[in-house]
Amino acid sequence: MEWEFTEEQQMIRQMIARLAAEKIAPRAAEIDETNDFPQDIKEIMAQNGLLKMGLPEKYGGIGAGVTTLCIVMEEVAKVSLSATIIFFSIHLIIEMLLAAGTEEQQERFFPRIAEGDKIGCMAVTEPNAGSDLSSMQTRAVLDGNTYVVNGTKCFLTAGGVADFYGLFASTQPEKKGHGISGFMVERDTPGLSIGKLENPMGMRGAANVEVIFDGTRIPKDNLLGKEGEGLKILLETLETERLWVSAQAVGLAQGAMEYAARYAQERVQFGRAIAEFQAIQFMLAEMATQIEAARSLLYRAASLKDQGRKDTRGLAAMAKCFATDMAMRATTDAVQILGGYGYMKDHPVERMMRDAKATQIFAGTNQIQKIVIARSLMGKHD
Repeated sequence: MEWEFTEEQQMIRQMIARLAAEKIAPRAAEIDETNDFPQDIKEIMAQNGLLKMGLPEKYGGIGAGVTTLCIVMEEVAKVSLSATIIFFSIHLIIEMLLAAGTEEQQERFFPRIAEGDKIGCMAVTEPNAGSDLSSMQTRAVLDGNTYVVNGTKCFLTAGGVADFYGLFASTQPEKKGHGISGFMVERDTPGLSIGKLENPMGMRGAANVEVIFDGTRIPKDNLLGKEGEGLKILLETLETERLWVSAQAVGLAQGAMEYAARYAQERVQFGRAIAEFQAIQFMLAEMATQIEAARSLLYRAASLKDQGRKDTRGLAAMAKCFATDMAMRATTDAVQILGGYGYMKDHPVERMMRDAKATQIFAGTNQIQKIVIARSLMGKHD
């Protein structure tokens, strides 16, 4: 099936590209160096309405679909993967509420998100429950009109600055994965505290933290769907998240390739620009081909998702797996083209290489993606 961008999407791409080049790129190295969450970039995104794009129009958004949001992710990731997290995180919450929130929940949370400056966080991963979600040990026990939550979540992207958390906890431990439930949790809820700030290899400045729930009382009205439907909700949200990660990877690889190509035309060795050597040309040609293949797979999957197709889980996993593996190769090759300079922090490609590694891991490792792909081929979707 063919896909093409609308005039509005093309205009959004141009606007985001300018914004990224002028406002975000100059800050990218410093964000990486300090590991501080970039509040100034958040404010810029808020001022430009980016943090509410996915909201329905009646709540002040533009009803942006998966494809449009992928375009934003791709353009920002060309200059800073870390900056995409600001946009990424709140749209995961929007996506989750659109998929599983009641009308009352949407009426309660969407107007606040529409203020345009909110950050979200998915609270899923635990020290002993990464890929194996059925091992989740955080417990939510119903007590009257509230659920009492106890447990620790880790590696929570944007967790240190989030206004809203999409929490997944076990309400029926004996049912394993089928006993997981989802909740909306607000930052100022008593019993919720921020623990260790992580010091990651890449994707730095993303406020990646441990979040502790200690007798945290969550209103029963904040339960998403029914008890035990959490895993279903999470898998639906993950399908979209994987497409956004694919877009991050495509943008990251594109940014690295463009930088390496410019460098190769300026770097002179043996009396001529290294871009004139076939070895360098072949590396750039391979990078360009792989990026274009990943981009095509990504936007085909996103287009089908926007059309409401229900059979896109395997395709989303293919896009995520292919694009992120490609980004790892492309950024590594970009470092290689720059040689010793590529290994130094004076140039962005070493940061891009470290950032690319993260895309192979979060939203489900690429090994998990291959399981999802295989299961989709065999008609298994749970």
